Amino acid sequence: MATQVIMPKLSPTMEEGQLSRWLKKEGDKVSMGEPLAEIDTDKATMEMQALGDGVLRKILIKEGESAPLGQLIAIIGEPDEDISALEGLAAKSPAASGKPAEATAEVDAASAPTAADQAPVAAVGEAVNDADGKARQDADAESRGSAAGNGSQAAKSGATSSDRLIVSPLAARMAAEAGVDLRSLSVLTTEIEMDRAAEMRRGINDSDPDLKISINDIIIKVAAAALIEHRLVNASFQDKTVRYYERADIGVAVAIEDGLITPIVRSADRKSLSAIAREVRELAERARHRKLRPEEYTGASFSVSNLGMFGIDEFTAVINPPEGAILAVGAMSAKPVVSDGAIVVRQMMRVTMSCDHRVIDGATGAKFLQTFKKILENPLYLVV
Repeated sequence: MATQVIMPKLSPTMEEGQLSRWLKKEGDKVSMGEPLAEIDTDKATMEMQALGDGVLRKILIKEGESAPLGQLIAIIGEPDEDISALEGLAAKSPAASGKPAEATAEVDAASAPTAADQAPVAAVGEAVNDADGKARQDADAESRGSAAGNGSQAAKSGATSSDRLIVSPLAARMAAEAGVDLRSLSVLTTEIEMDRAAEMRRGINDSDPDLKISINDIIIKVAAAALIEHRLVNASFQDKTVRYYERADIGVAVAIEDGLITPIVRSADRKSLSAIAREVRELAERARHRKLRPEEYTGASFSVSNLGMFGIDEFTAVINPPEGAILAVGAMSAKPVVSDGAIVVRQMMRVTMSCDHRVIDGATGAKFLQTFKKILENPLYLVV
């Protein structure tokens, strides 16, 4: 019984993979579960594991070459086994049927099925989202207000991971391709005084320079606290139902060489600022080296995209489906404001929240932003 090695689905948005490096060469013994190759996906470099025992008989694509999902890329079999029938499948990829196979399948080489007969099974390395502590409630969008308090069960969320700006018709088309109906989009903007948050950050970092808390770390913590207070915002829209979550899993947009990826700080509402800061730095570093696992960048309940470091004052970010909202954070800068009848200079920052109106209506989103603003302007609320 020979084993087909096909290009697996290693991320939710992956359509093809590039063979970065073979970890075995033809003639090497292979054991089930042993790393066989490294695959470059659209988001990360992942190890592909063997799903059969035997010898790596044939490598069908070279290092540096790409293949669509489901294409046969190698064959594992016994040393003296006839694999000619499987070699013939190399020119008839399962992907050509329009229903790509998603795993390595074991077949009898003497009676190998045609490409159209390949049945999809569980993907090698497919994202398995961490659902511990996360609740699912299914409700029609019209009745979401009464659904928040009902029973829950574990859920998985298959969010895509990159956010884009609505700045042109091209961006609108990209949003539509990502599954975002712009007709259901609400956009809410508010301006926040950041002096106290900046002062708190300086105080923490001065007391322990190893912490290196950033303003974005504080924003993540405050967003998580506001989500727990406004659970109708901590939600997603999937399969015509609204799902609510018990914890705040915050996606944090990180720029990488060929786009954006959104690694997730799980249970950010339960973590300290120092823990969030360390985790964000570690996730961002591995994201830039394409070393994130799929479960580390899929399944957020809410996302934050901060372009303030690029000098952007205000922008609108496209929601990462199936999440219900994303928060776009602009630059913090000194501005004249009126306080108690006098003009004073304050550090101000504008944030814009994009909401999927099927999940979060304008009033619900506005109440969330009120709480977010209140806590960020008075960060001592975080310890109350």
